Amino acid sequence: MIKVLKTGLYSTIQDQGRFGYLSYGVSFSGAMDAYSSQFANALVGNAKDAAVIEMTMTGAELLFLKATTIAITGADMSPKLNGKPINMFKSIMVNANDTLTFGRLINGFRTYLAIKGGVLSEKVLGSRSMMKGVTDDFRINKGDYLEMSNVSSESIQKNAKLKFDPSYLDEGTLEVFKGPEFNKLAKKQQKLLFNQILQVSKYNNRMAYQLQPLIQNDLESILTSLVLPGTVQLTPLGQLIVLMRDCQTTGGYPRVLQLTKKSINILSQKATGAQLKLRLCDY
Repeated sequence: MIKVLKTGLYSTIQDQGRFGYLSYGVSFSGAMDAYSSQFANALVGNAKDAAVIEMTMTGAELLFLKATTIAITGADMSPKLNGKPINMFKSIMVNANDTLTFGRLINGFRTYLAIKGGVLSEKVLGSRSMMKGVTDDFRINKGDYLEMSNVSSESIQKNAKLKFDPSYLDEGTLEVFKGPEFNKLAKKQQKLLFNQILQVSKYNNRMAYQLQPLIQNDLESILTSLVLPGTVQLTPLGQLIVLMRDCQTTGGYPRVLQLTKKSINILSQKATGAQLKLRLCDY
């Protein structure tokens, strides 16, 4: 059991998402940065889809009521165990009554905490991922008690050969494919998408990231059509909207681009003001 002493700015429980419910209007959800989430799980010997704690910009304060093993990946939020700095990207033994805290954000935007056996919150539609309108709570709250596995920390096998590549946290290029409506753009507008320096606006969250500046266009709205995490929509006003893990399942704005899975991970680690460029990929 883990007691939440402080929540941080926005902390949730996430696994790899829920699948098979798009026709009911239920989005995938899941960890924004799938790479960091899966790597944290690997470090403690979990399946890659075990539920982890995702923390955004500022970390939580957690009291462990029994011994376990943890791993922290993604953004560096200066983690400490009982007030002493601990390493990221490694499995760490935690004893009963130990307190995990986080401090200054050094790089990235989202941190992932994996616990041996995973966080055992309630499954809804096959997933433990928190999401507003789907689960009872859409983020963890102060005073919550989080269930965890009874697996002994002594049974952990060291994963010394695993090496995390943090370079993507500083990557400023997003690789994209052409979207269904890309060819409806004028050639000048197409070139502008890839020559323009873009910036993350203040409107960014688990549902979508808006990018600046506006891209002038004459595209008309389309019939409501399927959208996915990573779909880049272009509004009539010229607003680029990159849909993320908690996005809606359909939309009426032209889908001009589609981010690769790696680029979704990269973008999820960007905060307001981060500069980006788009690069077109071959299929």
